[in-house]
Amino acid sequence: MYSLYSVLLFGVLILSTPWWLLQMLRHGKYRTGWSERLGTVPDRLFHDVSPNTIWIHAVSVGEVLASLQVIEQLKGQLPGWRIVVSTTTDTGQKLARQRFGENNVFYFPLDLPFAVRAYLQALRPKLLVLAESEFWPNLLRWAKLSGAAVAVVNARVSDRSLPGYLRFHGLLVRVMKNVDLFLAQSDEDARRLIQIGALAERVHVSGNLKFEAKPPAEPAIVSSFAAALQREEVGPVLVAGSTLEGEEPMLLETFRQVVSRYPGALVVFAPRHPERFDVVASLLASSGLRSQRRSQWDGTKPIAGGVFLLDTIGELASLYQFADLAFIGGSLVPRGGHNVLEAAQFGAAILVGPYTENFRDIVEVFRQADALRVVTPQSLTTAVLQLLENHDERAALGRRAFEVVNSQRGATERTVSALLSLLLEHASAATARVSSEKRA
Repeated sequence: MYSLYSVLLFGVLILSTPWWLLQMLRHGKYRTGWSERLGTVPDRLFHDVSPNTIWIHAVSVGEVLASLQVIEQLKGQLPGWRIVVSTTTDTGQKLARQRFGENNVFYFPLDLPFAVRAYLQALRPKLLVLAESEFWPNLLRWAKLSGAAVAVVNARVSDRSLPGYLRFHGLLVRVMKNVDLFLAQSDEDARRLIQIGALAERVHVSGNLKFEAKPPAEPAIVSSFAAALQREEVGPVLVAGSTLEGEEPMLLETFRQVVSRYPGALVVFAPRHPERFDVVASLLASSGLRSQRRSQWDGTKPIAGGVFLLDTIGELASLYQFADLAFIGGSLVPRGGHNVLEAAQFGAAILVGPYTENFRDIVEVFRQADALRVVTPQSLTTAVLQLLENHDERAALGRRAFEVVNSQRGATERTVSALLSLLLEHASAATARVSSEKRA
């Protein structure tokens, strides 16, 4: 099975090479880290070699942020241990290097035997921790063969991925036997993990780490943005985060209605994907509305009564603190939505569209607490204007969102406790096995 999987994966990579090259040329994506992805262990990882190492894989920025507190607590509980972090995306890599140092961060290898074995042999981790739904067959198999304990934390099975997993249930049963511990975000995720092949006795519910993720350190834009808002008496402020194709035109039509009533209003557009920055800029240029690109803003150019295009990486989360209303993108179009927690941490009044299945459990918690509003393309403008006109209702919505975040604390402690127990059990089992072999 594993040989066939590896051959098929290699074939897919070869056939998709033109697509990867096109992405590199057109959008500048995936240009970095290819030697590491192909199994070349960077020299910097050998600078702090330790016999006791934990390897944590966090795909992108969201997973890195969710893992921060877990890593800090593990470091406190395991002095002298080394924790290394791998990421898949460039943005995740940048944040991880800022937080953990370059010598402890690398690009996640492709799931081919020679690539994953190179890292397992170099790092010799006692524990491999994967975030959310990273069920890589070769990595899990070779990690288990290397003697490492394996855990999947903050585990989830989305509505979109469940049918695909079920189609390959027979294969997944074998793959998931290599995982010693699953820590699910919710009861529903735990049920789905068992449904797709996880052993029930290895599945536990620990809560959602993303409720406890702290935003990155405030970037430089915060002080200059705050000064501009005060200087120009800007307001109200709408922040549309992680928007996708098809959403900006709808949001622009809504903003036209807003600015006609509130001439000092400002809307911040933060497209989800950097390759769309220029596309959205062209849309704004033809809209007739005044617009300003963050990359060309020196802090003095006026922004009131217009659109502020956040064409940078790593600054969106900090701008939610200025939002009178926050719209979370990917939800007015059928793309599954994005995380509402960054806005909720600042007590912003939150709007989402009807498509939020990627964050099903989180959104449901907020809905039950009346801590966000779900809108459609048809009701978007009415909902925005109604909330802007009613300060008390808007403030209460934001306050409930902040309270929901605080009420969900505890996932970090449960996750760390479970990982420490797994390490202890694994060490005890290894000791018993060695003793048995000596007696034999």
